[in-house]
Amino acid sequence: MATMEDVARAADVSLSTVSHVLNGTRKVSPKTVAAVNAAMQQIGYVPNMLARALAGSSSGTIGVAISAFTNHYFSETVRAIEAACTRHGLMMLFSDTHDDPEQELKVVQNLHQRRVDGIVLAPSGDTHHRTLDYLTSNKIASVLVDRMSAQPFDQVGVENIEATAELVSHLITVHGHRRIGFIAGAPGLSTTDERIEGYRLALQRANIAFDPALLRSGDSNLERSGAATRELLALPQRPTAIVAGNNLMTIGTMHALRDAHFAVPQDVSLAGFDDFDWADYFSPRLTVMAQPLEELGAMAVDLLIDRIANPGRARHVQRLSPTLRVRNSCGCP
Repeated sequence: MATMEDVARAADVSLSTVSHVLNGTRKVSPKTVAAVNAAMQQIGYVPNMLARALAGSSSGTIGVAISAFTNHYFSETVRAIEAACTRHGLMMLFSDTHDDPEQELKVVQNLHQRRVDGIVLAPSGDTHHRTLDYLTSNKIASVLVDRMSAQPFDQVGVENIEATAELVSHLITVHGHRRIGFIAGAPGLSTTDERIEGYRLALQRANIAFDPALLRSGDSNLERSGAATRELLALPQRPTAIVAGNNLMTIGTMHALRDAHFAVPQDVSLAGFDDFDWADYFSPRLTVMAQPLEELGAMAVDLLIDRIANPGRARHVQRLSPTLRVRNSCGCP
């Protein structure tokens, strides 16, 4: 296996110069940098990143702890974060939390033990905040993504309240719906609370009384959202429209409506939060509030890099604006 000494001989420079080129620890002339890089390529030298991390303070790797396997939205978020890492010359080490507080804590501890420079986390609804406390007590550079917290972390997510209000208001003002069911996400998540608030805000603005029977928990998954839909359909006065609080619950709602032989949008209008690749290929095509995932991932990585470089700065909280994509599940032509 080629060594740094081999690179130094091939480039006709000192060993320390090769080290400075690899680690950026001293300014080296462009000509010398080019010679060192050419020598590394010629002899097939691969830098030992782990050894460099142990010797220095940076591994050039960030950890990502997100529940991505069961949620397409988070899969797309991870892809956006990875693309941003690639642009910055960073490696990404991903581990799935399964939205389980104990698994989440284990994942973050393992990432920490592997000497990642920082962690991007979509926190679970852990009421004890064990993972957040671990990050704080160990002074790990961290950015929370999608789900916000009152704790002093850098955070990036979307604006949920006005966005959900806009989605519900579309059903009210354009289609004249007065009984609109809302299927909310898992309890304990900021996104769940904010989207419920947006739902109620739209009703208030339209002078429609809030009916608790029309608000159901879909627990952010297919099975529970299907059950919530069946509960809504069984009401003496069933809703004429349903809004689902995330992409999985939109699909679960569609399945339940189909199984109950309700046509969308002829019998029940449907809209959801989160866009996804095949939303435009369903029949009917889904009206959704789309989140800017690429921007979300890029901003999370930018915030983390800045936090690593400036550990003492004040926290930054960024909110991005989602976009209403009107298709025909709501009743629009």
